[in-house]
Amino acid sequence: MAETHQLSQGAYDRLKTEYDDLSTRGRIDIARKIESARELGDLSENGDYHAAKEEKGKMEGRIMHLVRILENSVIVSDDEGGSDEVRAGSIVSVVYDGDDEPERYLVGSIEEQREDVMVVSPGSPMGEALMGARADDVIEYEAPTGAMIKVTVVGIE
Repeated sequence: MAETHQLSQGAYDRLKTEYDDLSTRGRIDIARKIESARELGDLSENGDYHAAKEEKGKMEGRIMHLVRILENSVIVSDDEGGSDEVRAGSIVSVVYDGDDEPERYLVGSIEEQREDVMVVSPGSPMGEALMGARADDVIEYEAPTGAMIKVTVVGIE
């Protein structure tokens, strides 16, 4: 069974636009690059040709990745305003045990990534522990290293 991706409407629209662009204009542009490189002659020693083919492979990989995300996505409403508990799409401020400075995380898909917050997947140990938490809750989760980590939720946006 395919993994469900929870996305905000904005992230879904951005990924759909990227998919539409890559599967149309992107494919046409790369086909032109490959054709131009072919015209240069011997393909076995043609760096432009090999670079264009590699670029095509990466682009096709991204297109397939976008298709999987878009086909298996669930839109998480981002217009409900603040919630009193952590859910997919929430921005959570936490303070690690023994630290004073809060850190902000967006609980969601890496495709939701923004410059001002780090992303934590709802399926990760920290993400699972945060889901449903409320402000002032102290949660504990096991890090991949096996260490138990304790954080206090100090804010939810």
